[in-house]
Amino acid sequence: MTDSAIPTTAYADRRSIHKLFDLTGRTALVTGGSRGLGLQIAEALGEAGARVVLSARKGADLEASAAALKERGIAADWIAADSSKPEEVQRLADEAIATLGHVDILVNNAGATWGAPAEDHPLDAWDKVMNLNVRAIFLLSQAIAKASMIPRRRGRIINVASIAGLSGNSGAMTTVAYNTSKAAALNLTRALAGEWGVHGINVNALAPGFFPSKMTAGLLAHVGVDKMRAHVPLRRLGDDEDLKGAALLLASDAGKHITGQFIAVDGGVSAVHGA
Repeated sequence: MTDSAIPTTAYADRRSIHKLFDLTGRTALVTGGSRGLGLQIAEALGEAGARVVLSARKGADLEASAAALKERGIAADWIAADSSKPEEVQRLADEAIATLGHVDILVNNAGATWGAPAEDHPLDAWDKVMNLNVRAIFLLSQAIAKASMIPRRRGRIINVASIAGLSGNSGAMTTVAYNTSKAAALNLTRALAGEWGVHGINVNALAPGFFPSKMTAGLLAHVGVDKMRAHVPLRRLGDDEDLKGAALLLASDAGKHITGQFIAVDGGVSAVHGA
């Protein structure tokens, strides 16, 4: 069929689909946004038209990442903040709203892990993981919702959890605090979705599988790429584009009737290993 033979409604439908995923005019705050999964999500939102603010602890890394986004035509700013500290979380929320005017999309990606057998896991390490992976998500979501999303009666919150929050540990994995924190992040997602739906706020989570990153470099070196792939039905690890589509769905009008849910982006691991 030639283009001239395609009904005009086909073009209208195509434009409608593009519009559902279009983030032109929207604003987004992405924590842990200087590298890895956070930067990947920021790229996706920016490529779809959103103005983004990246946040992490190190200003130099943020500046470089924001510059790289700008080179690709993405409007990007950055705010250095330590999300493990409540006062820093509040400052981040205040400065992000001052920079953007309001926050349409909040991506809670900053996180930490710690490897130790459960019987020997240090208490300070437990607190570090819980404070960043759970408390900080709640505090920043609370601050942004209260100051920006609830008054405007709209918003999207995306929490980056993990399939580690869906199962226990086995073999080389000794990450009891990390697994526990990610399970908490998933249920926090459900709880906030239930409370804030009346305000027009959608709260969802992404649950990535194994993605090579600075955080996972040690485990990858210990276990090996081939062995890691062998446990994945698709026989591949996550790459620098695999979270983009799911993040854009949850951030855009295409996902306006999705809330309190999580999407596992793991190559099928959670489907076949009981997670």
